[in-house]
Amino acid sequence: MEQVRAIARHTSGRIGGAIVLVCLLAAALGALGWTPHDPLMQYRLDRLHAPNGTYWMGTDLFGRDVASRLMVGIGQSFTVAFFSVAFATLTGTVLGLAAAWLGRRWDGTLMRLMDMLMAFPAILLALLIIAIIGPGLWTSVIAIAVIYTPIFTRVVRGPALSLKEREFVDAARTFGSSQSYILSRHLLLNLVAPLTVQVTLALAWALLTEAGLSFLGLGTQPPTPSLGLMLSDSRNLMETAPWLMVFPGLAIMISILGFNLLGDALRDILDPKMRRSLA
Repeated sequence: MEQVRAIARHTSGRIGGAIVLVCLLAAALGALGWTPHDPLMQYRLDRLHAPNGTYWMGTDLFGRDVASRLMVGIGQSFTVAFFSVAFATLTGTVLGLAAAWLGRRWDGTLMRLMDMLMAFPAILLALLIIAIIGPGLWTSVIAIAVIYTPIFTRVVRGPALSLKEREFVDAARTFGSSQSYILSRHLLLNLVAPLTVQVTLALAWALLTEAGLSFLGLGTQPPTPSLGLMLSDSRNLMETAPWLMVFPGLAIMISILGFNLLGDALRDILDPKMRRSLA
């Protein structure tokens, strides 16, 4: 609760938190089916209607309500982002702790493997994975998780190398604490702050990556809407129906902005040096 109050007092935290909460609310309403219209229903007599009282964000080429599809699309994009970052965080944390704790040969092997993954441009690595497995929502989750696992591994390994040489870890060893106890209570708990900040920033990049994959037709498959897929469908209608590109584009931009602002606020709040400077 103290961290929540600190975020509420932080300007970036308030704005970023409000944006993320609104996006999550829209996604939840879309997942529950509480949308203005059926997002898959084609109202053929209402094709390409501009935003009005009936269709708040207009309709697309097939007469589908853009607002309803946007709510469901935000949910799809957030699902991919959250699951991919969760997998990357879990895998990267385990690998980073293992590399730091085991040291020597294990550290060198694991980190060279992470270097190999980071040597690939992110989008090309994602395209390679999707080419092997096939397009789809969960393929996007796997691809994005693989992309961000090396980042979390490095975020964990560096501080863990320093922490394992600290006096309290030596004291725990002296008192006969098990390795699992030391890793979970003395190392992992001290890594919560940098991991939390990295998660919020990774969510922003994961949203952007998911939108790019869906735009290329490699992420969420039609007729299920996603933000990138909605942008792709509107490419040839930019002049006649600009709202089809404006609203999904704004949704992507605002969502990423929200996570970035929230990440900046968490960095300031959780970093002791930043807390002293803010005070």
